[in-house]
Amino acid sequence: MIINNVNLVLAHETVKGSIEIKEGIISSFTDSSSQLPQAVNAEGSWLMPGFVELHTDNLDKFFTPRPKVDWPAHSAMSSHDALMVASGITTVLDAVAVGDVRDGGHRLENLMKMIDAVINSQKAGLNRAEHRLHLRCELPHSSTLPLFEELMHKPGVSLVSLMDHSPGQRQFSTPQKYREYYQGKYQLNDEQMEEFQAAQIANSLRWAQPNRLAIATHCRQLGIALASHDDATSAHVAESKELGSVIAEFPTTEEAARASHAEGLQVLMGAPNIVRGGSHSGNVAAKQLASLGLLDILSSDYYPASLLDAVFRIANDESNAFSLSQAVALVTRNPASALGLEDRGEIAEGKRADLVLARAHEHHHYVQNVWRQGIQVF
Repeated sequence: MIINNVNLVLAHETVKGSIEIKEGIISSFTDSSSQLPQAVNAEGSWLMPGFVELHTDNLDKFFTPRPKVDWPAHSAMSSHDALMVASGITTVLDAVAVGDVRDGGHRLENLMKMIDAVINSQKAGLNRAEHRLHLRCELPHSSTLPLFEELMHKPGVSLVSLMDHSPGQRQFSTPQKYREYYQGKYQLNDEQMEEFQAAQIANSLRWAQPNRLAIATHCRQLGIALASHDDATSAHVAESKELGSVIAEFPTTEEAARASHAEGLQVLMGAPNIVRGGSHSGNVAAKQLASLGLLDILSSDYYPASLLDAVFRIANDESNAFSLSQAVALVTRNPASALGLEDRGEIAEGKRADLVLARAHEHHHYVQNVWRQGIQVF
């Protein structure tokens, strides 16, 4: 396959030319046009590496499309996969919650169904994107560690994050933000919210730290990449580094982002944060971290199409020093490297032909075509 007349977004520059794919691998590219009649004319669109998504909750939406509605696994997985590739994502870590902030929550009920769907569809070759697993461990629960130990040997487990969403811990900048979020999420009245909050604080005091230490130890022994989550202070970051974290997911303050960089952790922020212009929780904005040179990886989190949108917003933002190549690296080379996936994430000879062709229309950007290992999947 040859793609002609295309803007190739390379590691350090963007070059207009052509690219040749053989047997699922990038065999060559050049800054000139191919004269072969079978070449695909990209008409000046941008060709980027396939996006590598480390943290998406998107799978939940298809397994429980409405409250108390459980959707068949094969259909849910197929719909989720289709949205991934349509958003330019060719490698995705499907995030599943191990432990939950509320017992009986739909995430906990659907956990094994979702994990089995990811593993079985990937094994059967049904997926257009490559799907792996990200275990999001909610630490303040008695069930979290035994459940993690049951899951940690599952095929495709590639990332584990350590979370504590109890009051006074990390994510929410004020008690009011915490109450607003969880009262809205679970439709709790004031009395129910007080009971919920007291229970979460008690669980955190009892279980969070022992679970944190035990799960991190398992990850080091098994060679699973570890991520911190919502670190707010330098002390949080120092602890995360000591535990073996390589990624800092959603640091909530500039202090934590600076400390993470200093410790060599890759700072991951949400692409929706870029698109919306700030954090819905009132924490530090991803745009601010980009302007300070403290942003390494973008995740679509809850909105898959946000990756492409955020890349061009960052590249076109004069408040930071990101070129288009550097902005694209936030969703390709950097997340791939954080997981040790050195065969993808870059347009270079010998790399996997996981590719996204994007076009512009009236200052907006759209995914036009997607290939995974040289096979067109969108």
